[in-house]
Amino acid sequence: MTMRFFKLSDDMELQGRWLLGDPTDSQGQEVDDIWQFTNGCPVPVEARLKIPIYHPGSPLDYSLAGVGSSPIVHERIAKIFAELAPDDVQLIPVDVAGQPEPYCLLVATRLIRCIDDNASEEVRYWKPEDGRPEKVGKYRGVLGMRIDSAKVGGAKVFRTWGWKIALIVSEDIKEALERAGARGCRFKEVTGPSAISPEERERNRKLMALADQTDAARGAFWRTLGKLDEEVIIPIVVGGSWPARRQVWRVIHRPEGRTLLVTDGLSDFFVDQVAPSVGFGLELALETNEPLGDVHQSWPLLLLERVGDELAEHESVREKVRAGLLSMEVSGQGMPEPLLTKEGRVGVLLGMASSTLPGRFAMPAGGVRLVTVKVLLPVELTYLLENGKHGRDELLRRFAEEGQGHLSRAWRQPVV
Repeated sequence: MTMRFFKLSDDMELQGRWLLGDPTDSQGQEVDDIWQFTNGCPVPVEARLKIPIYHPGSPLDYSLAGVGSSPIVHERIAKIFAELAPDDVQLIPVDVAGQPEPYCLLVATRLIRCIDDNASEEVRYWKPEDGRPEKVGKYRGVLGMRIDSAKVGGAKVFRTWGWKIALIVSEDIKEALERAGARGCRFKEVTGPSAISPEERERNRKLMALADQTDAARGAFWRTLGKLDEEVIIPIVVGGSWPARRQVWRVIHRPEGRTLLVTDGLSDFFVDQVAPSVGFGLELALETNEPLGDVHQSWPLLLLERVGDELAEHESVREKVRAGLLSMEVSGQGMPEPLLTKEGRVGVLLGMASSTLPGRFAMPAGGVRLVTVKVLLPVELTYLLENGKHGRDELLRRFAEEGQGHLSRAWRQPVV
């Protein structure tokens, strides 16, 4: 009888759940390589790790931590893996912030080349022309994964070669976790025939081709602006109102220590239409010359996320941005104190012209406006609101006069 296997995922649909951050050392510094725990091999750990809570909520027995997607399991769940798959896992004790209960970081120590390309709904490979030579020959995308269980051998827990984000477990481990009532687990079978129809397969093929085309075009443009980080930033919870329902941010390193953060998906094709387009025809850009440290946890990225969500969710906001300059306010939770209004909000000015950034760029399906995001100090926001267009124009003049331009800074003197 053929053994069944399942992809084990974090159930992000649980209401009121917690969200965890990437592992840190005892001093609270993020570990050097957050991806090492999902590489499918044992990990040397010299000191006890800590797991910060990114968003408070109900604790889970199984959840993925941060961008690196490291699996964090309660000790009682860890015992199931230790008993049923002792040769396939490494269990690293960790301290979860504020939790007296014991937890472990689960490392799958096997990496198996077993994805069945023909049975899976759709697969894409990195090609030489993609400009990522270290990835050529590996999977760029896998939809509706199916594996060849004959290639698994005796393994019960493993990562899939070329697509290491997938954590696969055997049926007996799945059933043991379900009997234990492990909260946070979601299973999807990866064995057996695919249920996808020829029409669905063709639709997926077109979607992936569109994604490749838009990613390549935007990536080429981003590289004209500076040194582009190859790793993308995606939210822990995906979805939302972006055109292709994929929220992505990129980091570009610019001269003189400046960091440019950009949205990378507001100009995606509309996924429901499966046709070339530039989506909302906009992308946002926030540039700063302040040192950021961990960009993933920085206030500029948080601000860009909130502004991007406002644009994605409200057509009226997008129309005003397309027409020219627009000031708006977003939540100031987690933002530097100098930026906060008395109401706990943060003001921004969208669409300010820049002498060092182009206002538009071309995509295969049309032109896209690159909209700058300039953070305002509370007194500047008040001045703008009280004086209208005249106040806005005066702010622009003073920003240019002081050499600040479109750069965003939290620690500076106001211009009014």
